[in-house]
Amino acid sequence: MKKYLKLLRVEQWVKNLFVFVPLFFSGNITNLDLLTKSIFAFIIFSFAASVVYILNDYNDIEADRKHPEKRRRPLASGAISKSTAIAILISLVIADIAFVGFAQLYFQQPLWKFATIIAFYVMMNLAYTFRLKHVPIIDIFIIAIGFVLRVLAGGYITGISISQWAILLTFVLALVLAIGKRRGELINAQVSGKTRKALDGYNVQFADIALSISITLAIVCYLMFTLSPEVQARFHERVFYTVVFVVFALLRYLQQTLVYNRTESPTKIVYRDRYIQVTLLLWVATFLIQIYFKK
Repeated sequence: MKKYLKLLRVEQWVKNLFVFVPLFFSGNITNLDLLTKSIFAFIIFSFAASVVYILNDYNDIEADRKHPEKRRRPLASGAISKSTAIAILISLVIADIAFVGFAQLYFQQPLWKFATIIAFYVMMNLAYTFRLKHVPIIDIFIIAIGFVLRVLAGGYITGISISQWAILLTFVLALVLAIGKRRGELINAQVSGKTRKALDGYNVQFADIALSISITLAIVCYLMFTLSPEVQARFHERVFYTVVFVVFALLRYLQQTLVYNRTESPTKIVYRDRYIQVTLLLWVATFLIQIYFKK
C-alpha cells in the first residue's frame, strides 16, 4: 500500500488544503453545508493532482533514475509497473468525473466554474509536464498559478467571493515555495554534478534575489490584506497583528533556504520544522479567535 500512496504523492495533498481558504476567511467554517462542499473540492483536487503526479513520473522515469532521491519513486524504482500506473491514472480520472457529477446532484447547483478550474489545472500541468517545466521562469509561475486555482476552486464550489489581495497573496507565497525548490535543486546539482534543462536558466544568486523579492512582496500583500476595509470589517482591526506570525514563518523559511539549504521539497518543511508548525498553529488559532470570538 505504501508504494501506491507514494505514487499518488499523498503527502503532497497538503497543498490542496488551500481550497479551504475561502471558507476559513469567510468565517463560515462551522457551516456544515459549505464545509462539505469544501471537502468535496479537496478530494476532487487531490485526485486531479495525483493524475498530474503520475503523468509526470511516467514521463520522467529515465531522468528520475539518475536522481539521488527521485530514483526511489515507485515508477523509477520499478516498484510499480507502467501499466499499473496507467490503470490507476485512468481510475482517478473516472473517479474525479464521478465526484463532480455526484456533487452537482447532491448540492443541486451547477458546478461548471469549479469543473472548469479542475480541467484547466490538469491541462496546464500537462503542458508543464511535457514542455513548460523546461522553460525557466514560466515553470515557477505555473506552480504558483496552481495554488491560486486551488483557492478559486474552493471559492467557486462554496459561492464565497475571494478578495484580490487574497489571490495575489496566494500567488506570491506559492512563488516563494517554487523559487525555494529551484534553489534547492541548484544546490543539489552543484554537489552531484547532474542538472536538468530548466535549471539552465537559474543560478543560486538569481534564486536568492528572486526569493528575497518574493518574500518581501508576500509580506506587503499580507499587510495590505489585513488592512483592507473588508477584512477589518469582517474580523477585527486587531487582525493586523497576525502579520507577526507571517513574518516569522517567512524568515524561518528563508533561513532554511539560505543557511541550511533544505528547501528542495517545501512540503518537507511543513512536516518537519517545529518552528514553522507552531507558528502556523498560532496563526490559525489567532484568526479563529478573530473570526469566531470577534467581540
